[in-house]
Amino acid sequence: MSFDIELIVLSYTRFGENSLVLHTLSREYGRKGFMVRVGKKASMAGFLPLSVVEAKVTENPKSNLWKAGDVRILYPLNGIRGNIYKNSMTMFMSEVLYRVVKDGGNEDGLFDWCLGSIMTLDSLESDFSNYHIRFLLELATALGFRPTANTLMPFAKNHFTRLEKMVSLPLAESMLLPLTGEQRNGMCEEILRYLEACTESSINVRSLGVLSELFH
Repeated sequence: MSFDIELIVLSYTRFGENSLVLHTLSREYGRKGFMVRVGKKASMAGFLPLSVVEAKVTENPKSNLWKAGDVRILYPLNGIRGNIYKNSMTMFMSEVLYRVVKDGGNEDGLFDWCLGSIMTLDSLESDFSNYHIRFLLELATALGFRPTANTLMPFAKNHFTRLEKMVSLPLAESMLLPLTGEQRNGMCEEILRYLEACTESSINVRSLGVLSELFH
């Protein structure tokens, strides 16, 4: 059986010369990988981190790795793709999702929350340097953990006061909180430690260093 579904791209892994495994998030399956055939001259624009695409998925009860074809971009995300800072942010956000959401995990409402987060970042024209910190806090809430100043305190070494403000402020005001790149990096590390404790897993996010350099 084949049918069209919406997918949020987290990453992909090359598989031979003409195929790749596309790691995605969807309403129907949560986090799941699909085998996709790509030609040598095929555009890879639809496989960038946090691309929102539609694809025809073919279920296969005999395999855990189903096929997806006719991949097409649903939203161009021009506000992200034309901005090196936002693009780097999506690399971080997608890597966090890939590390935190286990294969087969399908938290109710996670896809729609994630889609809303992508569209919000795409629409912000300025003052978005703190967005990835806010994303981490809201991801914890979307996963059912609801971080507060008290629950974050054991993981906040040097940035508790800043995290306390970030948690309490509405989105627009939290984007205006003055932070250095080093402070943002430290806050992210502390929230990731909180997420590690909540999910009982190790979360090694390599792209955080890139953001620290860009938003210094």
